[in-house]
Amino acid sequence: MNLPYMNNWARKVSLFLIILGLYGQQISLAQDTDSPAASSSAETAEEKPSGQVLDKIIAKVDNYIILESDLQKAYLEAVSQAQQGMEAPSRCQIFESLLINKLMMAKSEIDSVVVSEAEVIIQTDQRFNMVLQQFGGDEETLIEAYGKTADQLKSEIQDAVKEQMVVQKMRGVITEELEVSPNDVRKFFGSIPNDSLPFFSAEVSVAQIVKKPEVSQEEKDKVVEQLLSIKEKILSGESDFATMARQYSMDPGSKVQGGDLGFFRRGELAPQYEATAYSLKQGEISDPVETMFGFHMIQLLETRGNTFNSRHILIIPSPSENDIKKAERYLDSLRQQIVEDKITFAKAAKEYSDDRETSDNGGFFTDPGTGSNRLTLRTLEDPVLYFTLDSMEIGQITQPIRYEDQDPRTGRSEPGVRILYYKERFPAHRANLSDDYEKLKAAARRKKEEDILSNWFVLAKEEVFIDIDPQYDRCEVLQD
Repeated sequence: MNLPYMNNWARKVSLFLIILGLYGQQISLAQDTDSPAASSSAETAEEKPSGQVLDKIIAKVDNYIILESDLQKAYLEAVSQAQQGMEAPSRCQIFESLLINKLMMAKSEIDSVVVSEAEVIIQTDQRFNMVLQQFGGDEETLIEAYGKTADQLKSEIQDAVKEQMVVQKMRGVITEELEVSPNDVRKFFGSIPNDSLPFFSAEVSVAQIVKKPEVSQEEKDKVVEQLLSIKEKILSGESDFATMARQYSMDPGSKVQGGDLGFFRRGELAPQYEATAYSLKQGEISDPVETMFGFHMIQLLETRGNTFNSRHILIIPSPSENDIKKAERYLDSLRQQIVEDKITFAKAAKEYSDDRETSDNGGFFTDPGTGSNRLTLRTLEDPVLYFTLDSMEIGQITQPIRYEDQDPRTGRSEPGVRILYYKERFPAHRANLSDDYEKLKAAARRKKEEDILSNWFVLAKEEVFIDIDPQYDRCEVLQD
């Protein structure tokens, strides 16, 4: 929730929004070429950047640095957000947020707060896949657009992902004892001037039950046969593993590397994959093995102590038309039970829905910022969902509807079937405790987080070496 009056409570911009929101947006890989650059002075958000980027070090925090270009990217992102209806922080506030991120990185080493390399690699692959999908999965188009190789882009993403994950973990450690009571929410609401109470747009409460079509054994057998055929071509010398991986693998994160996954420790990959890899001799290629991701053909490249390096070709079987119709019949039967009051929609969602993000909440979509079941229509990013609701009546449950869902692990669109429940609509209104408790609670929590993080910053800055370019002394970020 963007409450404009929050900006008047403290000199520092909300660390919650900067650390977890703005800085995270940099991982979208905004293109550097021909982008507007920072001016030589630390101007405010109202001033427009001009001139060329001076890619120099403007701050050091122990072994971590902030470049002029880092600040410029973050500033342009803030301006972009402001154009979407959010007030942009000044350049000094952006600089402060970047400094706090680096301070958290330095303090994480002192306090032994770490994230595993496996987590970073998985997140990096997911982010890279999302970028690659924006270019239709075509690596050559991606390279042409950014002027960088896939390896270079992946390296940039990995650095940003690691920092974001460490910052998030540090923030969790710093605020782990934070609690927000009903009294805190009431005090928070009472502190808002009447003329500053936000006006909320109309909202809806919508739930879904999802059924992912189960791939038949017939479709799985086709994939196994395809992988065995690929293996035969490799063994006969007709082709090589890397070429086949680039041509056929559905793992966009590794296919550009010829299927090479790099080194992993025991327990970091799917059990079936790992067991098969360790059963191979160096250079040996396995028969197809199934994991939750699909079917893999694996080649063991090297083992080092408790780690191993392998490459694979992943092929994910797709459900047939009959598989999708079977899912539709399943949901149609479940819908009938709900309509006849044999089971509630919420209970059916918890027990039978294949969508984990909504099933635990009784199938209801939630606002990611507040956790509330009430959403503005803008929050429903899926245009198909938006227009479906527009044609529904309150209390109605749809017939089974086919839709495409993106798998965050691979970036692939997968067919799904769902039924939707349009429970309630809330008219536009001025904020109040009765209707907007969850939103106000989230805002109160953010305020308390801001205070805790600000106090932490005052103490933590004394434990690390910080050197700031004189150009940014006027930002006064090290003053209490």
